[in-house]
Amino acid sequence: MAVSTLKPKANYHARSISLPSRPHPLVPQFDEQLCRLQASEAASSSSSISHKLTGLRDLHDCVENLLLLPFTQQTLAQYRHEQWVDELLDGSLRLLDLCGMAKDTLLQTREGAHELQSSMRRRRGCENGISSEIEKYLTSRKKIKKAIHKALRSLKGMKNVRRFSASNKDTETLSMVTMLREVETMTLTVLEALLYSLAGAEAQSKRNGWSLVSNLMQHKRVACDEAEANLSEFEKVDAALFTILVNKNKSVSVVHVDNVHNKVSKLESSIQDLEQGTEFLSRRLIKTRVSLLNILSH
Repeated sequence: MAVSTLKPKANYHARSISLPSRPHPLVPQFDEQLCRLQASEAASSSSSISHKLTGLRDLHDCVENLLLLPFTQQTLAQYRHEQWVDELLDGSLRLLDLCGMAKDTLLQTREGAHELQSSMRRRRGCENGISSEIEKYLTSRKKIKKAIHKALRSLKGMKNVRRFSASNKDTETLSMVTMLREVETMTLTVLEALLYSLAGAEAQSKRNGWSLVSNLMQHKRVACDEAEANLSEFEKVDAALFTILVNKNKSVSVVHVDNVHNKVSKLESSIQDLEQGTEFLSRRLIKTRVSLLNILSH
């Protein structure tokens, strides 16, 4: 494959790569994929995050092709002892850890939801006898949220710690480094959005205990549909289960339990889509890290 010239925009911190007069085909392809992901950053539903994970898969395919270019391999080998190369390796490891945590969290939540569904089916007709199973699920969710909160706090301290010097670097090198860092930043953003969705708005507001759910219950008295529309599938299930739990000494209608059952079913389906997306992403992250290590070892 011939070595192509990659030229960045005038501003190094730009969120996209400008197209040179004779670009390699992967450059406009990378720009297109990146722009699509940037345009959808605000959305946070499970379906939108699944779509972003698919977009990340395509973006990482571009990066893998970038790492196959002779120029890329020669540049990485030439600057292997510079700090920005170490930062790329550290970033790839951080992404793998974060993706692994997301996969584990999704698995735990799916298993808990499946067990809860089974209990609800077994106890159908005895709606007031499922409190212990609900408490078990919500306790598990609380532990998961705590772990996510810890990871997100650590993540904030890792952001924007970059010491790459643009001095004495040609435009091709700057462009290559920009592309590699853009995909790292976007991957980090999507995984962070996934974790926030798993933990709920509570992670962003830094509230503790059941304050989020309690606040939701207050809003429901005013505008139930509007309040629920802004929640992730995980929060909707948590809130619905909490309603049953706080009314465990009262009669809980079959209709309400069926409503919870439907929400849990939708949650399981959403989790399966997210698990598929994170699995594909994990494989590409591993492939990218292996490629980097192989290039630097020669």
